[in-house]
Amino acid sequence: MTVAADLADERLVRSRGARGALDVVWNRLRGGDLGSLPVVVGLIVICTVFYSLDPRFLSSFSMVNILTYAAPVGIIALGIVLVLLLGEIDLSVGSVSGMAAAIMAVLVVKEGQPALVGLLAGVAVGAVVGIAYAFLYTVLGIPSFVFSLGGLLGFQGVLLYVLGSDGTINLPDGSGLTEFARFSFVSGAAAYVGVAIVVALYVASRLWTIRQRRAADLSAPSLLGIGLKALALAAGLGWLTWYLGVDRGWSYSFLLFAALVVVVDLALRRTRWGRHVFAVGGNEEAARRSGVKVTRIYVSVFVLTSTLAALGGLLAAGQQTSVSQATGTTDTNLTAIAAAVIGGTSLFGGRGSAYAAMLGIIVLQAIQSGLNIVGVDSSVRFMVTGGVLLLAVAIDSVARRARSASGRG
Repeated sequence: MTVAADLADERLVRSRGARGALDVVWNRLRGGDLGSLPVVVGLIVICTVFYSLDPRFLSSFSMVNILTYAAPVGIIALGIVLVLLLGEIDLSVGSVSGMAAAIMAVLVVKEGQPALVGLLAGVAVGAVVGIAYAFLYTVLGIPSFVFSLGGLLGFQGVLLYVLGSDGTINLPDGSGLTEFARFSFVSGAAAYVGVAIVVALYVASRLWTIRQRRAADLSAPSLLGIGLKALALAAGLGWLTWYLGVDRGWSYSFLLFAALVVVVDLALRRTRWGRHVFAVGGNEEAARRSGVKVTRIYVSVFVLTSTLAALGGLLAAGQQTSVSQATGTTDTNLTAIAAAVIGGTSLFGGRGSAYAAMLGIIVLQAIQSGLNIVGVDSSVRFMVTGGVLLLAVAIDSVARRARSASGRG
């Protein structure tokens, strides 16, 4: 019987069976590699507390609203995850989102341009901002905190200038953007077909992983384990699809957000570009000496961050059916950054995942929804959000010390 190369190496720790899997998980937690565990535990606590105060919190109507209105800021937070992986920050994502939405609204409503032209112009504005940021960082050496702070103020001014004396622009009734972002849902047979496709893609990706590892003479995951995970995924998504379908179902907005999260996650974990992002965020000089094109990584990440901010702003405009002087200028910045950090992205760079944006924004949206249902003033929401953010940063800091002590980086 042929033994895989990694299992034949006596220096590597072997863990087999259920007991071995539990040992691996425990050793990772003890070494400070907490993953998404803190945010998942936090979400369970939040659901338990608000459900005990008012059972309407976990109703189908409430859950559909939480997922739907989490999407715009969640997309912005996805870009924040990327820039945080490099150990940098972008404080202007809210202003960029508002500016992109204002340009789209002016082109469509005032200039009479097709909606597609307005949407493409809004997204293009975000990309241009990212290119400018990359130039300031890689050529002039200006810290990201400084130029993005300038962008926060400058693009807010552009928003006011573009909107002019009107102050608010209402999107046309029945526009494609409004219908997509606010009124379109998937339920019934179509939703279950979507669940089946997701499970099939998961199984196919795991089988492809097995093939690649065996081709490289490495140990591969067991088919039994993959089958059990696929069943759990199908059961979980199937139940959630049924429960959301009691009300309106899965919103198009959230499905777009989820698709972007999956694409970014695959890009980070399965491509050379993703590995280089983690390498630069972990140690820029080491990455440079290893042959990584560091400048290209910074350019790509800054462009993606601003482009995702613009896309999130367009989706928010569709949900609100209008663009005003307050679009993207209230708590959008801090909510997006808080979502990325609460979801598990490290402020120190080099650690995080695309799913951190999804988990973090669902936690914040659940807090907001719960406080609204129990009738708590919005001032309390800011205090609770600040407390949760401080707790997330504290956990990240403690975990970082544990990883350093255990030699995990």
